[in-house]
Amino acid sequence: MDEEQSSTLQFHDMELDERLLKAIAKLGWTEPSAIQEEAIPRMLEGQDVLIKARTGSGKTGAFAVPVIQKILNAKQSGATEQAIRALILAPFRELCKQINANIAQLTCKCSKDVKSLDISQLESGDTQRPLISIEQPDIIVATPAKALLHLKNKSMNLDYMEILVIDEADHIYSAGYDEDMKAVLKFLPKVHQSALASATLSDDVNELKKLVALRRPAILKLEEPEVAPASQLTHYHIGAEEEEKAVILYVLLKLHLVRGKTIVFVNTVDRCYKLKLYLEQFNIPTCVLNSELPAASRCHSVAQFNEGLYDIIIASDEKKLEEPEEATTSKGKKGTRKKDKESGVSRGIDFQFVSNVINFDFPKDIKPYIHRVGRTARGKNKGTALSFVSVNERPLMEKVESYLSSGLNEPVIKAFQFKMEEVEGFRYRARDAWRAVTRIAVREARLKEIKQEIFNCEKLKTFFEDNPKDLQSLRHDKALHVVKKMPHMADVPEYLVPPTLKRLAGISSRRRKWRSDVATANRPKAAELKFQAKKKNPLLSMEFAGFGKKKAKK
Repeated sequence: MDEEQSSTLQFHDMELDERLLKAIAKLGWTEPSAIQEEAIPRMLEGQDVLIKARTGSGKTGAFAVPVIQKILNAKQSGATEQAIRALILAPFRELCKQINANIAQLTCKCSKDVKSLDISQLESGDTQRPLISIEQPDIIVATPAKALLHLKNKSMNLDYMEILVIDEADHIYSAGYDEDMKAVLKFLPKVHQSALASATLSDDVNELKKLVALRRPAILKLEEPEVAPASQLTHYHIGAEEEEKAVILYVLLKLHLVRGKTIVFVNTVDRCYKLKLYLEQFNIPTCVLNSELPAASRCHSVAQFNEGLYDIIIASDEKKLEEPEEATTSKGKKGTRKKDKESGVSRGIDFQFVSNVINFDFPKDIKPYIHRVGRTARGKNKGTALSFVSVNERPLMEKVESYLSSGLNEPVIKAFQFKMEEVEGFRYRARDAWRAVTRIAVREARLKEIKQEIFNCEKLKTFFEDNPKDLQSLRHDKALHVVKKMPHMADVPEYLVPPTLKRLAGISSRRRKWRSDVATANRPKAAELKFQAKKKNPLLSMEFAGFGKKKAKK
């Protein structure tokens, strides 16, 4: 990359369309991020680019803004043929939906001239075939597999395509799209502009770079850490074994010691449901997000989370999503569950304004840890990453710590000051609730939720298209009612809360407020006091009962 310029390049200096500038201002983008400042001018000039920047740095805007501007330029230059001029590929359906939503926001002032369509969501190609011909989009957003399906069916024509964008390029191969990408590239015009965006420059990205055949690309590699700086993202760890983890999580969430939107990461789908059923017993609503749920359900869950309908998501970050070849070799084995390779949780999904990431299970490697904590402290927002670490997981944490603190004089992952002896009274509750969630309960919960979500997605699809307001009534944090709930578990007796935590939990203030409310309710009102005073005054009430007679002595 070139050396930094003395003055920052602003959006209005990039010769962007007035309508696009208004949309950018509406989004609250006061100035371009570092990667946008470098990428947008180069893409507008027609240069191939390879963008490497961490999550939350504005990569989507870096390629979406020039794509929209080039389409507007083409139409203003007299291009009358309505055709697909940009193809944006991403490895996950959730990411495709996010990209399409961002493009819709950027084109809100020029929606008649620039249309985009996400074809990764609908399952049936026959359903999408008329949709593409009716919408006549300028931009197609899809996974490689879905794009290849439509190209083979000839329901999508890329003869006029000018720009190819591949987002999360380092995950294309690991998600098992290598053959799909090779097939898709055969349908593209020989002359087109290409852009690859990635959080890392791995060997897979280099392979994809050769496959796409970038022409003298500008490699935009920002000199920045893979995670947000310490001033923006704080890392903590707590040493705890299995049941201690359950106790700590219960205390943190029930006493509101963790505030704001929170994502709790576990390593398997079973752990997702075990944790959800455990927290249900304390009346703590949560939503589960994993690769077994239908794509529409996953996207709807994220949308409701972003809208603030609930504050806690339990997400699984399965290793099989990272290594799809292992999943393919075990197809014939009994008990292997079908997962959606187009699903991604730790990466690719736009969780908005997440304050906390809790690693209930510590990730198996450095890269998953970086992607998990990348869900918080996005843009200029601050965030916290808290990891529960057992004795067996400590070597993994030390490996991550060594990687993050290289070149620094102090540790990055600091010890969280939490005294287990102060919350000893919560242990028996948490232990009983944790042990109540058996394997059978987890299995029943999985089946119940999957059946419910499939019913919502398939059977009622047409109904919800006609009644979008009813779709909002679907909540993904509803209780599954598999484990028997004890009513008293939903409340926390005041004697259980240690004095040091009462103020943080707001219990003492709530008690004082209750007492003042009771005192106010029992206090006689001014009108009542005035009436009583008037009644006691015989000159005002014109009533006199006489002097009281002394009782006769016996």
